Amino acid sequence: MGVLTLTIRKTSTVTDATPDAGFGSPDLTLFCRLDELGLVVTGQRHEQDRVVLACRVVDLDDWCHRCGCQGVSRGTVIRQLAHEPFGWRPTTLHVTVRRYRCGACTHVWRQDTTRAAEPRAKLSRRGLRWALEGLVVQHLTVARVADGLGVSWNTANNAVLAEGQRALIDDPTRFDGVHVIGVDEHVVRHEALLFRMEVRDLRCSAVVAVG
Repeated sequence: MGVLTLTIRKTSTVTDATPDAGFGSPDLTLFCRLDELGLVVTGQRHEQDRVVLACRVVDLDDWCHRCGCQGVSRGTVIRQLAHEPFGWRPTTLHVTVRRYRCGACTHVWRQDTTRAAEPRAKLSRRGLRWALEGLVVQHLTVARVADGLGVSWNTANNAVLAEGQRALIDDPTRFDGVHVIGVDEHVVRHEALLFRMEVRDLRCSAVVAVG
């Protein structure tokens, strides 16, 4: 009587694919470039007209700015900032900022958020950069920039004018490396006639001033 031999070969099945060496783990903080602002994402909410990201400040900043003693947390406040949009959908940051009180000198302060935005600003630094590049490089209107950020026209216009003054006009090195300057004047028709003048570096087609 013959003997039936059954051989079972184990086939390895990969259930959890190992990421390629060129990829890392998904990171919303890194994707939204919030690590540059000293923030980390703690949550997200999708609304009909925007995406809201809950964030916290990475640096504790819990040492008294006056006497140097360690402070005690006394609650938090939420600071809202318009951030650069992704896919033309406005992105709003809800930044949780801790309040501290010093037990030695009773001084009260909040976490430093100057990496994320200027004091009392409504736009994050990345949002402000996006707005300025959109206006100068992509030739967007202020209305389109405001729509992309989810803010009012006045908020976008005032922020871009202030940043343009700081980054372009007040920069003494903005003409370094420029050899040939050309002036381009044209009229754009959107809601109304817009007259625009640009000063360009003709060697690299870079805009160095806008009027």
